[in-house]
Amino acid sequence: MARKNYSEEFRRQAVDLYESTPGATVRGIAEDLGIVRGTLRHWLEVYGTGKKTAADGTLTSSPLQSRPSKSSSTPADETSEQKIARLEARVDELEVETTKLTTEREILQRAAKYFGRGDALVSRFQFVADNSATYPVKRLCELLEVRRSSFYAWQAGAPARTERAAADAELAERIRAVHAEDNTCGAPRITAELNDNTPAGERVNHKRVARVMRAEGIRGYVKRRRVRTTIPEPSGQKYPDLLQRDFTAERPNRRYVGDITYLPLADGTNLYLATVIDCYSRRLAGWAIADHMRTELVEEALNVAAATRDSLKGAIFHSDHGSVYCSKAYAQLCKKFGVTQSMGAVGSSADNALAESFNATMKREVLQDTACWPDELTCRRQVFRWLVRYNTRRRHSWCGYLSPSTYEARRAATLPTAA
Repeated sequence: MARKNYSEEFRRQAVDLYESTPGATVRGIAEDLGIVRGTLRHWLEVYGTGKKTAADGTLTSSPLQSRPSKSSSTPADETSEQKIARLEARVDELEVETTKLTTEREILQRAAKYFGRGDALVSRFQFVADNSATYPVKRLCELLEVRRSSFYAWQAGAPARTERAAADAELAERIRAVHAEDNTCGAPRITAELNDNTPAGERVNHKRVARVMRAEGIRGYVKRRRVRTTIPEPSGQKYPDLLQRDFTAERPNRRYVGDITYLPLADGTNLYLATVIDCYSRRLAGWAIADHMRTELVEEALNVAAATRDSLKGAIFHSDHGSVYCSKAYAQLCKKFGVTQSMGAVGSSADNALAESFNATMKREVLQDTACWPDELTCRRQVFRWLVRYNTRRRHSWCGYLSPSTYEARRAATLPTAA
């Protein structure tokens, strides 16, 4: 279900994202945000500064063969002295013979190194092929104890191997293009992206994509971190665990999970992100970012989710035992929206694994090898961009490598109508 309304903060953040992203286009940012270009243009007219960052990082106004050389060969000087011609021809013959003998000696010296790491059959065939211009194939095969027929069969397959290598090289370029856009993608997500833009008869297998990525040294970003942000409140309200680690739902807007994670800044302070995630599609229905962990933070995230879904009546919201989730104010807000609270066991991250995994993925893919964000503005911009792309563009394994929004849209027609 597409979002029907946007807060003023969302609109301003979208405009800021366009103006601050080097070389950004209205079309590209609109696709990332899951909105039409006309909507973004309208927001730019209302909230824009009239400036944008160019591809080279500068601030600009926002726009609504060498010559072939001459042949060095010249006609040979004609001579009538045949003796000189014969001597020159003989000298050429001797030079060729000397070169041949020198080359043979060098090849024989290199042969020991050629098989230094093993003399597999293919390596011996390759050695024969590499030296067949200098030595007779028959003699080489005898020395290396391989059948000539086998060598010629291997040689006959060279065009097919070349064709496969060329196809792999072409595939590698397509993989690099996808990986350059999002370097966190591994073989499964890249395979889905390639097949989504390829005719049915030309689909690629994920095993081939993985093989080419290994050969080319292309890999998705992998980093593991453990962060504990839950602050328990012993005096707060407690609720039973209604999910029991079953993070699935038969339809949208039935089951949600949420959590708070910290966003470290270079000056030693933190921002905090609160989330509301739909178990059906893993869609991020609501979120909020603030410089505090007060109840207002999680209340804002739930308010955004309610606006996104129109109504949360009858839904379950599952969290940990953080003090904000146990507060009376949050309980009253859930009651207002018709939401039933659920909580996992104290000290068990597995009871809220879906939300924990989301937080880890977000920070891994945005921060990568960086320990923190340089400042608050950069943090807000980068996290905002990733969160929106997560819903509209990022392929999720749970959704069959579709984005959560696309998954919901495609499944909507197949869901039975509620009585």
